Amino acid sequence: TSNNIMEPQSQNLKTAPFLTLGRFHINEDYGFLLPNPLRELPGHYSPWMEIANRLPQLIESHQLRAQVNEMPLLNCQFLTGYREWRLARLVLSFITMGYVWQDGETQPKQILPRNLALPFVEVSRNLGLPPILVHADLVLANWVTRNPGGPLEIRNLDTIVLFPGGESLRSFILVNVVVEKAAVPGIKALVQAVNAILQPSSDSLLQALQRLRVSIQDITRALGQIHDYVDPDIFYAVIRIFLSGWENNPALPVGLVYEGVSKDPLSYAGGSAAQSTILHSFDEFLGVRHSKKSAEFLRRMRNYMPPSHRAFIEEIRLAPSLRTHVLSSGNSQLLTAYNQCVESLAALRTYHLTLVTKYLIVAASKAKAQRTSHLPRPPQALEKRGTGGTAIMSFLKDVRDKTLEALLHPSG
Repeated sequence: TSNNIMEPQSQNLKTAPFLTLGRFHINEDYGFLLPNPLRELPGHYSPWMEIANRLPQLIESHQLRAQVNEMPLLNCQFLTGYREWRLARLVLSFITMGYVWQDGETQPKQILPRNLALPFVEVSRNLGLPPILVHADLVLANWVTRNPGGPLEIRNLDTIVLFPGGESLRSFILVNVVVEKAAVPGIKALVQAVNAILQPSSDSLLQALQRLRVSIQDITRALGQIHDYVDPDIFYAVIRIFLSGWENNPALPVGLVYEGVSKDPLSYAGGSAAQSTILHSFDEFLGVRHSKKSAEFLRRMRNYMPPSHRAFIEEIRLAPSLRTHVLSSGNSQLLTAYNQCVESLAALRTYHLTLVTKYLIVAASKAKAQRTSHLPRPPQALEKRGTGGTAIMSFLKDVRDKTLEALLHPSG
């Protein structure tokens, strides 16, 4: 009888794999990117859109705050469908960052007016995100194709909302869009691998691990396009401040008051690459264990992701351990394939370190030496910190070193 009970279950597994992307609103073609984001809100919201469409000019001419102060308080009840809510949030988060940092870090606004704070908080609650610009806004919902039939490449992409920073900012966002796209085969491979452990099929698992490695290498290559398009001095002196939050930021030490929402100031971290779901998923799948301090920061960053993406990471974390499976299988091909994934992930993190050195550390010392006199004086408050508020170089090195510690050594 026990055989009869077992049989249907194993068949169910084959027809309905335990893990699917659709359950977590992850798209088969676009991964964590929002598929085909909208560019326009219903007419009722034209006061928001008019400001958003002129944001760089309004900030540069120091007129944004005056415009926002005259903006009507709009109700979110006319927003229908997920993509309208995401566009509303994209627009309001950009206006918020511009409003706070319009005059630079020496004169940040400490109170967000109710006509901006109330709808921004309402939209954010609806989407399960904190009321500050996050990766899900800046990148995941902020792209359109120029030629809809064309490929997802920088040349064929455009942004929806921008800050000052011109082509460098546009390209910084779009390089990240292309990185998210490069991760799609890796995310699919991860799902295939989890199901191959459950079913189990060592052939399918081996293939999945090889696909994951290629995807991680493609992500690294995609990231490399930043050198072609983004000027480090402009990134450092102009762009970074608009991605900065009000947690661990000396320029806004107590946080920001959201008028009509809370009498006490609220603190939120700024935008950070650690808010992308990609590496969190890969880490959980490969069993990479970070040090206490880094792990705490990374865990906090998960609160800045769409809830369904957060749930996906959790699902991967709770899945049967890949490391245990590979070790107990005694299959040397699986062990090699696993280690190649870990090495590729560590190489991606090493590459990220070189980028941060160029765009942050070197750019900072140049700015200090006043060799970029044509640019505004860059923010001092976050000199050695990432926009997420971490001591960035030590954090990235630590995360990279812990990745390498995940390498498996064959027993015997």
